[in-house]
Amino acid sequence: MNTPKVFESEYRFCLILWEHEPVKTTELVTLCQEQLGWKPTTTYTVIKRLSERSILENNNKIVTSLVSKDQVQAAELNEMVEKTFEGSLPAFIAAFTKHQKISDAEIDAVQQMIDRYRKGESK
Repeated sequence: MNTPKVFESEYRFCLILWEHEPVKTTELVTLCQEQLGWKPTTTYTVIKRLSERSILENNNKIVTSLVSKDQVQAAELNEMVEKTFEGSLPAFIAAFTKHQKISDAEIDAVQQMIDRYRKGESK
């Protein structure tokens, strides 16, 4: 299954959902008012829109996600690499490292990920 597109304001909403799920719609409305400054109608509209796109489920006023944070982040990253770097992971990494300072600890962590990937380990 392809992960549905989650837009910026929806992503900020999903961050709240992922942190508190399962969560009652009334509590979600309160959280979105406090953290995003949204009116209740905005929250209910986003719940409906994301439910229609199978990103979340609203069952008896209890909201749970159907798509994980990792899935959304991976889909967004894949889209960006495809669109901006013509699908080239090395081109993405080269551009990223050209404009970002990377610590030795971060380099070691990335190297460990590469080593695990080569060994066929997923995490």
